[in-house]
Amino acid sequence: MTNATASPPGGTGYDIIHFEALGAEAALLEEETAKAIQERQLPATHACLITPDTVQAFLAKNPGAVLPDLISTKTHSLLPESYLGGGRRSIVTRSAGYDHFEHLMHTANIASLREYCVNAVAQTAMKFVYATAGLLNHYETNCTTFERKHSSAFMELGSHRTLTVFGVGKIGKRIYDLAVANGLTAYGVDIRAGELDRQYGGTVRFVSREQAAAESDIMVNAMNLTKTPESPYRNVGYFSADYLAQAAKELIFINITRGEIAPEETLLRLYDAGRIIGIGLDVFSSEFEFARAMNNGSGEAGAFPAARELVKRAIERSANIYVQPHQAFNSDVAVQTKAVESIRHVIAWFRNKGTRFDDQLPYY
Repeated sequence: MTNATASPPGGTGYDIIHFEALGAEAALLEEETAKAIQERQLPATHACLITPDTVQAFLAKNPGAVLPDLISTKTHSLLPESYLGGGRRSIVTRSAGYDHFEHLMHTANIASLREYCVNAVAQTAMKFVYATAGLLNHYETNCTTFERKHSSAFMELGSHRTLTVFGVGKIGKRIYDLAVANGLTAYGVDIRAGELDRQYGGTVRFVSREQAAAESDIMVNAMNLTKTPESPYRNVGYFSADYLAQAAKELIFINITRGEIAPEETLLRLYDAGRIIGIGLDVFSSEFEFARAMNNGSGEAGAFPAARELVKRAIERSANIYVQPHQAFNSDVAVQTKAVESIRHVIAWFRNKGTRFDDQLPYY
């Protein structure tokens, strides 16, 4: 654990605790905090604790500890009811996604990081585009025998191929621009198309999801996961078997935001049926539980069969499937930007006298 200042103010506790901060991220949070104090953007008495623990692990180690009104976490922390019931709290989730705290947006101030990994995640999406279109596993496997005569033809990218981005926020817009820069015809699908069209000055060609199904060669999911049942943006299971079966072409499907939007069972079934010809996944449904099942096997060996099969085939290079354990954000630039954005939210909270962040849920 790191104390960014020598001691908490008045011995009453910390102004903020940054949970789940590891390695370079912890060091950069400390560096950005010190810089903000030096520049008088934070009080000279500002005291913070930076710890690798989740909230629940920290409280287990420190019984009786009182959490400050302002905390920052990533996605594995669980907040106790006693904390949420003690007045309006403020939470920075150091993630581009916010679905893990979305249910709290009317009882707490919730801010997420909407800028830090835009380019990193967009470039990861394009990495998957080239891997799937280029049949990377097939060609690398052929290297074992240096097979040259019987290789399958890869998909050449050009204006005759259409890539559709679903969710054209900051990350989705960057994916769209990279697709255009790579010579593809690009479409965007977004429930906020009218608003975004004005925001982007008409530079994105928005289409309906029906037109996307009819014309896409490649689909990229860049939507934030919205679980709230009453929300017009709810998108759990958006890429259903019924929807994807409407596709007029054999599809490449890439997901770089949340697994729950495109269930693994659906993707695997359509891949085996030949309707999907390439899959790139940086994310999986129920990731915390899936990671635990993959790593300990304590009565969970049979859980997540479709996700396990996708990972297995990717590792074996036996299919045109490529996976990562949610690492699209992990570029050198993104790590630095993550700390900068996190402390920017903290600065705004203090400037607003602890009442709110400048940018917080609900965003739309």
